[in-house]
Amino acid sequence: MAEPEHGLHLDRARAQSFGAEAERYDRMRPRYPAALVDHLLAGGPARVLDVGCGTGIAGLAFRARGAQVLGVEPDERMARVARGHGLEVEVARFESWRPRGRRFELVISGQAWHWIDPLAGAARAAEALAPGGRVGAFWNFGRPQSQLREQIAAVYARLEPGLEGYSVLLGARDERLAITREALAASGRFLPVQQRAWEWTRRYTTREWLEQLLTHSDHHALAPARRAALVGALGEVVDAAGGTLELAYSTELVTAALR
Repeated sequence: MAEPEHGLHLDRARAQSFGAEAERYDRMRPRYPAALVDHLLAGGPARVLDVGCGTGIAGLAFRARGAQVLGVEPDERMARVARGHGLEVEVARFESWRPRGRRFELVISGQAWHWIDPLAGAARAAEALAPGGRVGAFWNFGRPQSQLREQIAAVYARLEPGLEGYSVLLGARDERLAITREALAASGRFLPVQQRAWEWTRRYTTREWLEQLLTHSDHHALAPARRAALVGALGEVVDAAGGTLELAYSTELVTAALR
């Protein structure tokens, strides 16, 4: 695999924009299915490295199952919230972070691996893993219920054309899964890559859904006036439909064991 010429990990402004919404991010971002945690902890790993741990949403789910979790997070504002939940966090970009002899049975990354250089990330994960350890990167992809999807798309087409075409909260899929698979395979350090998915739904009130939108870097990056106009128009659509919106989620996992 050649070094990618483009990718979200190169957009450092977006990659480190989440800290401005750290408290809202922690409050509003969806969690992950218990079955995902069970799957990755099937071998009973005791030491987990949470890469791009953010406010600790994923790491805390693994700690609740008895794992010892260390987070690595480039944004001090996000790390501060995670520490407030009792998670140990080291502030660094994963590409430059060093395990310093520490080894982990599991390296995880929830909703964050696409902000890491895929080749450097694969190499660093392999360096941090104990023999027989595993890496697991996972994402939540959401899609609004069918009866509102066209109305929501019309708002985006009018106010922010193209934005809904790559937002993972609105049903879009980009190349992050394929890039992760290819980089893990190209590193030569892992056994064949596997992929799993879990389907689930969540219902939001208008306010909850709009708050979650504001935690996504593609929406946060909009100029304040444009963001306010978009959010206002979307709120009108959901309010007119009764004030709730159901999202169908697919949690996608890319995982591989160390050779």
